[in-house]
Amino acid sequence: MGEIIAHKMSMNTTTDTVLRLNEQNTKEKIFNILNLGVPILMGIFLFFVPFPHTTAIKEICFYLSIFIVILLIFLKKGSFSFRSPLTLPFALFTAWVFVGLFFALYKENSIHDFYSHLLKYIVLYYILINFFRSKKSLVGLSWIVIISSTVFSVGGIIYFYFILENILSERFIGFAHASVNIIGVTSVFSMILSLNNLLNETNFYRKTILIVCFFLVFISLGLSQMRSAFIPLCLAIIILFINNKKALVALLVIILISVSFSPLKSRFIPPYNLLILFRVGINYQTYEIIKDYPIAGIGFGMETYKNAVDLKTYHERVPDEYRENYIYDDPHNMFFDIAVRTGLVGFVLFLYIIFAFFKICWCCIKNGNDDFIKNWGRCIIASFFSFLFIGFFHPVFSHMPEVILCTIFAMMTILWRLNAEDGAGKRQG
Repeated sequence: MGEIIAHKMSMNTTTDTVLRLNEQNTKEKIFNILNLGVPILMGIFLFFVPFPHTTAIKEICFYLSIFIVILLIFLKKGSFSFRSPLTLPFALFTAWVFVGLFFALYKENSIHDFYSHLLKYIVLYYILINFFRSKKSLVGLSWIVIISSTVFSVGGIIYFYFILENILSERFIGFAHASVNIIGVTSVFSMILSLNNLLNETNFYRKTILIVCFFLVFISLGLSQMRSAFIPLCLAIIILFINNKKALVALLVIILISVSFSPLKSRFIPPYNLLILFRVGINYQTYEIIKDYPIAGIGFGMETYKNAVDLKTYHERVPDEYRENYIYDDPHNMFFDIAVRTGLVGFVLFLYIIFAFFKICWCCIKNGNDDFIKNWGRCIIASFFSFLFIGFFHPVFSHMPEVILCTIFAMMTILWRLNAEDGAGKRQG
């Protein structure tokens, strides 16, 4: 009798153990799915960034990702780190922008944009660097940008030239919400990533896809007739193919021939107004505003420039030889934009972010542990140079280019972490 009771007790204990293990395994599977869900949601978010009428999809993906991240951190089921060379520059710049809210000319808009155009993208940056941590995920992130830009370009061309029936000489602006500068930022970044992946890819089919994507996006960029995008593209190609002279010459020749047969050709041939090209009059107007608000600026809000500043008065201060008939309602230079919105203090702190970024770029290119790190370092710094170049002539602080800038920062930080981890592993080995 005692043996039977003991046997039953043993069976109950075994059953309880199995149930607990099953429950534990189920919980672990749920947490694994949640950890996998964040990069999937972020991938969907990044893919739909260029497209109009997809706000609901993007917002759901973004805020659901934040919810999952907070849940994982609270339950201690995921690793989340703020370790980055950009953390201190970001913190100082953010703190100064927050202080500037108290002095903003248009407080409501500055408070809105403080979250919508700064905090939101800093959150995006930290999610990206924590959930795209491997070399494979970094490459996957680049593919999302490439495919998204390609679909956007093809869809935009069909919409703009076939549905709206614009002639080919009409400057391509994609969909109704887009602008030439936005197309330039996204297209050049996508093409640089395509070329970099092409250099490191061995699979024939993926190479073919990358070549097709590159030229489809290149066509849309040519139709946009954007001079300030082709110059950084050529510089990026030189950076990427510096060790492959034949491919370098071939690509540059293809680009030059393509430009010579496109409507863009006329925008490179004099006479054209150099004052307009370099935005002298617009920048002079912005400079006059900076002189009156040198410390804290006019406020971080992007609508402040045109809604809370008497632009006509400042336009009249522009010397006659630089003054245009049209009064522009936003700065056409990203550095002047930062300076007028955050003051000279904010401008210096923004330069600190750029300095910290270039520092880790140099670290990865010069001291990379393998060719992957070095090649990707050149790719990302070429992408950043392109963004800065376009931003020197155009307004680039809107949602789509800001996501691109945030992605560039995140990619470089991921690469820096990978290099540091590889270096630590080699030292331990």
